[in-house]
Amino acid sequence: MEPVGDTLPIAELLDERRHLLEVAHWMLGSRIAAERVTDEAYREWYGLSDDQRARIRAPRAWLTQVVGGICLARLALPDRAGEAQAPVREREQRDTGLEGEVSVVLLRSLDTLSPAERAAFVLNDVFGMAPGTVAGIMGQSEPECAEPADRARHSLRSRRAQPTSPGRQDEIVRAVRQACADEDTDRLASLLSPDATAFFDGGGKVRALTRPVTGSERVARSLLTLLARHPRTTVHAYPVNGRTGLVARYDDQVAAVVTLDIAGSRVVQVWVVLNPDKLRSWNRPRP
Repeated sequence: MEPVGDTLPIAELLDERRHLLEVAHWMLGSRIAAERVTDEAYREWYGLSDDQRARIRAPRAWLTQVVGGICLARLALPDRAGEAQAPVREREQRDTGLEGEVSVVLLRSLDTLSPAERAAFVLNDVFGMAPGTVAGIMGQSEPECAEPADRARHSLRSRRAQPTSPGRQDEIVRAVRQACADEDTDRLASLLSPDATAFFDGGGKVRALTRPVTGSERVARSLLTLLARHPRTTVHAYPVNGRTGLVARYDDQVAAVVTLDIAGSRVVQVWVVLNPDKLRSWNRPRP
């Protein structure tokens, strides 16, 4: 029987919505956020005129592209980092068995990627979308989309292959702090993976770098510039989210919190929070 207008078999309707929810969930890491994004995509669909909808030959593909675009916009929001832990707990509560455990581990790993890397990896590797489709969702050329996907694969492989013990993490972070204190570019670069990446979150509130810095030498120079010696600046190793990180203070105020993702004996990613809003808890008066 031929479908009439937007009328489709229930199975097809539910399968389409389930597909959109999964795309949004893997991109954002949250079932709740995925529901909102999917609803927003359907609102866009029904915001079109009948003629506009009739001209769309593959509605599911169109909706997938809309979902991808909304997710990319959300990933770029400066205040999104606080969502990271709740989505993982959501998934842990819902999933059981080996498949669930694998999903939780992968979702945790995805939270360490940049928005572009996460989107490219999810669309390419999790959903197997065609390169042209991925490029359309991300608004880039196919070669431009291939680069973040490759970086994401390398980063995820490194983490799975070479877990780092808390003691080793502490040792490497302290070595990084000392290299910064000594302003030793070569020593600092030697502690970084050749394709290490640094991300700077200023939240639009301070004049921080807006693009990731890639490569051990460039990351080393960016860190040394940021943490340059100054009579009123101090940098100390300190527990950050349950592992050793770096805390930089200007006078008595925490000005930056640095977390280091380590695989084996090298730092693979550096995350620098400079956003004053995210540092408020660090600067509250202690009892």
